[in-house]
Amino acid sequence: MSAQPEGPTTAAEATPPGPRLEPLTESGRAGRPEAAYRSAFLASPLPMAVVDRAGVIVGANAAALTMLRGEGTEPLVGRVAAELLDLSGDPRTWHAYREVLRGRQPRLSRTRRLKHPGGHSLWVRVTVSPVPGDDVVLISLSDISAHRELQARLRHLEMHDPVTKLPNRALFFERLTAALEAGTYDDAGTTGRVGLCYLDLDGFKAVNDTLGHHVGDRLLAAVAQRLGQCAERARQTTGAPLVARLGGDEFALLVEESTGTEQVADLAEAALKALQEPFDLSGQRLSVSASIGVVERQVAGTTTTGLMQAADTTLYWAKADGKARWTLFDPERNAHRMTRQALSSGLRPAVERGEFVLEYQPLVQLEDGGLRGVEALVRWQHPQFGLLTPNRFVGLAEEDGSIVQLGRWVLRTACAQARRWQLEHPDVPPVFVSVNVAVRQVWDSDLVADVAQILRDTQLAPELLQLELTESAVMGSAGRPLQALQALSDMGVRIAIDDFGTGYSNLAYLSRLPVSVLKLDGAFVRGFQYEDGERPTDPADAVIVEALVQLAHRLGLTVTAECVETAEQADRLRRIGCDTGQGWLYSRPVAAERISQLLADG
Repeated sequence: MSAQPEGPTTAAEATPPGPRLEPLTESGRAGRPEAAYRSAFLASPLPMAVVDRAGVIVGANAAALTMLRGEGTEPLVGRVAAELLDLSGDPRTWHAYREVLRGRQPRLSRTRRLKHPGGHSLWVRVTVSPVPGDDVVLISLSDISAHRELQARLRHLEMHDPVTKLPNRALFFERLTAALEAGTYDDAGTTGRVGLCYLDLDGFKAVNDTLGHHVGDRLLAAVAQRLGQCAERARQTTGAPLVARLGGDEFALLVEESTGTEQVADLAEAALKALQEPFDLSGQRLSVSASIGVVERQVAGTTTTGLMQAADTTLYWAKADGKARWTLFDPERNAHRMTRQALSSGLRPAVERGEFVLEYQPLVQLEDGGLRGVEALVRWQHPQFGLLTPNRFVGLAEEDGSIVQLGRWVLRTACAQARRWQLEHPDVPPVFVSVNVAVRQVWDSDLVADVAQILRDTQLAPELLQLELTESAVMGSAGRPLQALQALSDMGVRIAIDDFGTGYSNLAYLSRLPVSVLKLDGAFVRGFQYEDGERPTDPADAVIVEALVQLAHRLGLTVTAECVETAEQADRLRRIGCDTGQGWLYSRPVAAERISQLLADG
């Protein structure tokens, strides 16, 4: 800045507040040994300069001349200190400096990077303070270049990975945070977008485990080198992305000022191709692939945490989709994942809060159309997502083990309701209730004891309870599951195989397991949906169903057909010999009160 600092305009501004201090003579008495102080000033090894209240240098010692003038002969006296020492470079420093000159601020200390006349740069600590009793200001200078250089080296070591020499996790997040903050300001010269490729090597753990960490480290360094080359090639068309190692075998390529999804996707594709070529590590030839999660979005409204969560999720998708690929973040897919996570975390509390309800679907005797039993179907009355069917949450409950708690509640509620119907309609033959059981309930709880206790508490006869297990759960049962099924059968409880015929059916196990009922999967029933209508009968399905019914009857089992939707289907199933049917022809799943009405109506 060419303008000189404003000087004092009044005597009050020129003289700092407070008492004037008298210097001491050699004998200790008050006096003015200006010559002695001047000699000390000139001989001091600390660079110093005296500035008047207008900001002009009026004196400087030899050390200051050496630091600021070097071998030159240009005098310092008469120069504007603010220009020489870059004190007018930023508004805050310039304002504080003027306040010191006016006597309104006692001290100013700033670090400045100065250009030495010899051509190199200096880091100088500039301290400005008024001289008590005089209308001048003392500026002292301290060369901290060595200290700054040491700090820079230490920071480089702190912010870079020792194996790959790339920026590490700390520097990456520092740059990412700065990029997000800078992008929030409206600037016509910026795109206001950011892109991220989050990369993870496929199977890197096997390299460490089989060849040793020293080979693994060399592989990481070689991967880093190729990613750096990708970044340099990207520099030719756009700004070079920051390549960082986040830890382990995870790398990130940060694209500040992204121009759009295509740019970041092209970078991910280039990274995959760069890693396809085998690596030669001191004679050890290795091939490696990578999975990459790609995220590109507006900076506005984006947080560091949100961006990294999206990248981590997308990287997981890339691995789940088969590895050796890049996958772009999909908001809809992420919303489904978030919903799944919300449901999973809320399952156990939902049971305690009583958010689950049961509906019942009739099981009808095909011969006479009478109500024979009902299947209990659980629903989750979710406070946020509404009424949810079992396919939305039962799988999650099996994964986290909450199916045991939920299954116990379903079993108790269904048995209590079946007993209530029996008491309310004593003149009607009692209906049995069928309850689905997950195989994890057999392994993670004492199902036999639970059933026995519930039957005692509800006073429901064992023959009025049917437990359904899927074919895949029963298939190959041995040990504890088989013992539990046998104990339940001995108790009088009926065991049914649900969705029979959908898996790899080993018919031999039907003679060994204590099974009472086969429930044919609806796919067989749909195969002969019409006789004379829009869709012709599939003869293969008809033959299979008839054969299964005959086999079941010879083994002493009854057969229930699922998904019966038309009278034609029901009639054909009846002629084939199927015992009971279940489907929308008879009723959708309904509340317990509707079953009570059906029983009352006979």
